[in-house]
Amino acid sequence: MATGTHEYEDDPRNAEILISVNGELLPRDKAVVSVFDSGFILGDGVWEGLRVTEGGIAFLDEHLDRLFEGAAALDMDIGLDRAGLTARVMECLAANQMRDGVHVRLMITRGVKRTPYQDPRMTIGAPTIVVIPEYKNPKPEIASEGVTLFTVHVRRTGPAEQDQKINSHSKLNCILACIQAAKAGADEGLMLDPAGFVATCNSTHFFIIRNGELWTSTGDYCLGGVTRGQVLKAAREAGIPAHERRFSLTDVYGADEAFITGTFAGLVPVRSVDGREIGTLHPERPKLLPRLTQLYRERIRSFATPLS
Repeated sequence: MATGTHEYEDDPRNAEILISVNGELLPRDKAVVSVFDSGFILGDGVWEGLRVTEGGIAFLDEHLDRLFEGAAALDMDIGLDRAGLTARVMECLAANQMRDGVHVRLMITRGVKRTPYQDPRMTIGAPTIVVIPEYKNPKPEIASEGVTLFTVHVRRTGPAEQDQKINSHSKLNCILACIQAAKAGADEGLMLDPAGFVATCNSTHFFIIRNGELWTSTGDYCLGGVTRGQVLKAAREAGIPAHERRFSLTDVYGADEAFITGTFAGLVPVRSVDGREIGTLHPERPKLLPRLTQLYRERIRSFATPLS
């Protein structure tokens, strides 16, 4: 039964976590924002998902790059510099004594408005900054059994509509794709670009492997994925041909392997797309995904920011 690619094991410790709301550490049931907040009213904000493992935050610099670039595109002053925002996250983790197996949702909205209206000039006060850390690990069967994808009719848009490079709170496009995939009985939606080439998934990035080569989309119609970028770097440094290119569903159905990437679960195999089992045409070819997974884990250890 499909349950989604972000299914995780419940951890009772999460009931007692402290959440940072504008620098104030609050218990879970007290961590609230105003109904006049820009994020609640309009989805006006940016966010990042961070992975804490073995006493460090994986690829923190890259996540902050994306966050601040998105805020600049939205003409939103976060109110803290990189050092200040990092300190806010570190403070929350330290208060919860968290050092491993943690997923952090860092969210920043434009702040409280004096009335529900889209104009940013209606905002009063500083941005809202929330840090939610949770003990969260993917269910083992996600990695061992793989996931299923369904190609949805909802397309990824270009910069002229809504620039996919901005990791904004406005995720309705992805939510609609997720709903359609779930109704079709799949774990995640595979999304195409306006021309019908493969773009990405509704909450993860998508790769295929064909005859020893790694393929992913051009990146023109998807978020600049941090894990996606690290996988490409790891492959190229290891001498594995890695291409960012246009490809179609025909290429996907005939692939030797397919997988998705994301900060939460890392690299996860895809066992079928639109009911087509992946890897049936050339079962004799060696599997590349285990090696890529190991290379990615090594990069996490090499490029993690130690907790203070």
